[in-house]
Amino acid sequence: MRLAEQTWTDVAEADARLAFLPTGSTEQHGPHAPLGTDATTAEAVAEAGAAVLDGDAVVAPTIPVGIAEEHRSFDGTLWVTPDTFRRYVREVIESLAYHDLDRVVVVNGHGGNVDALEEVCARVTRDGTARAVPFTWFAGGSPDLPMGHGGARETALLRHVAPDLVREDRVEAAREGAADRWGEWVAGVNLAYDSDEFSGNGVVGDPGAGSAADGEALLAAAAERLAAVATAVDERAERNG
Repeated sequence: MRLAEQTWTDVAEADARLAFLPTGSTEQHGPHAPLGTDATTAEAVAEAGAAVLDGDAVVAPTIPVGIAEEHRSFDGTLWVTPDTFRRYVREVIESLAYHDLDRVVVVNGHGGNVDALEEVCARVTRDGTARAVPFTWFAGGSPDLPMGHGGARETALLRHVAPDLVREDRVEAAREGAADRWGEWVAGVNLAYDSDEFSGNGVVGDPGAGSAADGEALLAAAAERLAAVATAVDERAERNG
């Protein structure tokens, strides 16, 4: 169930222990995909994972702004510092745990959040606040659809869950202006800190390579992986009391 749509009495009566906390970003995804891509995809995966679990997981409101200063040159991008992001996520998890939603999977849609989420989840778990783990949906999936940025994998999932948000008439321009890979690498070192240093339009990869059907398959696979992770977190929490 979606937490924001319930009353407090609904939540009390549900007696749930497992929560999904979607985290994303508000940042450029090229000329064809919306700034909210990472939040939209994270929320879609969280809801699909909860459906696999037959509603046993509460889906918390999505955190829509993350660690994204690398995209600052592109209009509309928002970001917070890593310290601010870590603190905010930690305090949301603490709030969930206060109401006994103390088995938390942070469902993430933005690569820039990954390191901070690892730290936060480790800390709240070690402190005994909650049993928490991060789950980044695109860390698995079809090897035939490279991740990129605003590339095949993200665009395919958007075509399935939010097709009206994809500017299909701009996909070809996005493809033509895209970089082949993230960064500018020399001897294993990335010399570029910001995305505009290696991609003129912000895209990495081919946004035209993934279809809505591919997105449907990606969502189903991600939901199954998320449900498996959530079940394991719940079982570990039960064993450890």
